[in-house]
Amino acid sequence: MRRRRTAILISGRGSNMDALIAAARAPDFPAEIVLVASNRPDAPGLARAKAAGLAVAAVDHKIYAGREEFERALQIILETHRVELVCLAGFMRLFSPWFIGQWRDRLLNIHPALLPSYRGLHTHERALADGVKIHGCTVHFVVPEMDEGPIVAQAAVPVLDTDTAETLGARVLAQEHAIYPNALRLVASDAVRVEGNRVLGALPASNATLLAPP
Repeated sequence: MRRRRTAILISGRGSNMDALIAAARAPDFPAEIVLVASNRPDAPGLARAKAAGLAVAAVDHKIYAGREEFERALQIILETHRVELVCLAGFMRLFSPWFIGQWRDRLLNIHPALLPSYRGLHTHERALADGVKIHGCTVHFVVPEMDEGPIVAQAAVPVLDTDTAETLGARVLAQEHAIYPNALRLVASDAVRVEGNRVLGALPASNATLLAPP
């Protein structure tokens, strides 16, 4: 089995990074984590990735004249490591259409809400303010529009009357750690395909919608 060479991009602690690294340790996992990169040299996740024996790189966006210069520097590093798939795990930079075009249908992101609801930031606070009963997370392919793109997997959690943004966020995060490795497995093994704005193929029901207990 050929394993797809995969990079993880982070800006902070990278808890989803940890879940992806752990999953990829299995010999039958179809993706191999070959690089962890960050736009912040002080990102705590870089030290953890290095301790796990992975190659790491810091591409500080602040030292570049603009977004294009930063993205081209990052692209060179990804190409140097012969990366085939990219997973965003708390990467807090928006990419230009040029960069996204280089990674069409090969760039994954995880968002802490059930897209297309609650794009952007502060998703848990907004869900509580709206009084929704179901919240969750989404793995999707990245497109130029923020928090859009074909959906690979989603997980749902109930919203409790006693929830705060912190307690709700913690339950959603646990589901992020479950579905992101599964979504990467599906993409890396070519079990799914993109048609328009839909992801089609062998998507098990447990990966498509998971209602976790409170």
